[in-house]
Amino acid sequence: MPDENYEQESWSEKLQHTYRLVVMRDESFEEVGSYRLTRLNIYLLVSTLVVATAFVVVMLIVFTPVKQWIPGYGDVNLRGKAEELAKKVQELEEENKAHATYISSVRRIITNDFETEAAIPEIDSNETIPDSLLNLERIEEDEELRNAVERDQPLVPEVKENTPEPEGKYQPNRVTPLELLHLIAPVKGEISNGFRQDKGHFGVDVLAPKNTPIKAVYEGIIIQSDWTLETGKTIAIQHPNNVVTFYKHNSSLLKKIGETVKAGEAVAIIGNTGTLSSGPHLHFELWYNGKPVDPVEYISF
Repeated sequence: MPDENYEQESWSEKLQHTYRLVVMRDESFEEVGSYRLTRLNIYLLVSTLVVATAFVVVMLIVFTPVKQWIPGYGDVNLRGKAEELAKKVQELEEENKAHATYISSVRRIITNDFETEAAIPEIDSNETIPDSLLNLERIEEDEELRNAVERDQPLVPEVKENTPEPEGKYQPNRVTPLELLHLIAPVKGEISNGFRQDKGHFGVDVLAPKNTPIKAVYEGIIIQSDWTLETGKTIAIQHPNNVVTFYKHNSSLLKKIGETVKAGEAVAIIGNTGTLSSGPHLHFELWYNGKPVDPVEYISF
């Protein structure tokens, strides 16, 4: 019969009872070993083994590639990497689009074809083109232009020095030395970085307060009004005498491609757009005969 005193003992007292584990050979009953144990020792040993095993498993999951094989855990990491890659792809697409826009603008400047994009409407590829647009009657001036292109003749008529020029009208073919042109400052302010063609800095950086309007230095026509990744919101003007000016890093653009402007007319607002800008300023470039020149030599800032 069970000991009544043992049954009346508490659980903590039962843990203190001592037991002996004897190991004997089965053939001869020879005692090989004897171990003194208590329930408390057994509980501590088992708990220690469980905690050590759990610790080892956690370390394997955290610091080894084993975690990728755990259902659900690897999916979370892959989802984050996928989102990061998708973001990079989107940035590359935007950068590629910006470069394409910039190259298109430069092409229009070189070919003097800046009115084409603004004048020709976009036509859907699935839309049927009316016969009235396919069968246009050619005019005499158009035929002369085509013939001149085929014969590689210059399209710009010769300008005589003594020929009077009408005022109040944009004249891209007017020939006047750059030194004689009256160019106004696009914005008044301190020059933080000057013209350094050898360093790839083809203009000057002018500091000015926020929301300062940027003015056209001379009369001309807008040949670029868009955004690029490095220069931000950029506007360019084709002036008479083969002069082109660029206004970069603007916060907003006030003119569109194909619009004519007068000297002193606001074309943009100073800003801090583009990856090459670190603060509100205007990067201004002056190009003459396809080459950059130092604006300080012709404009007083």
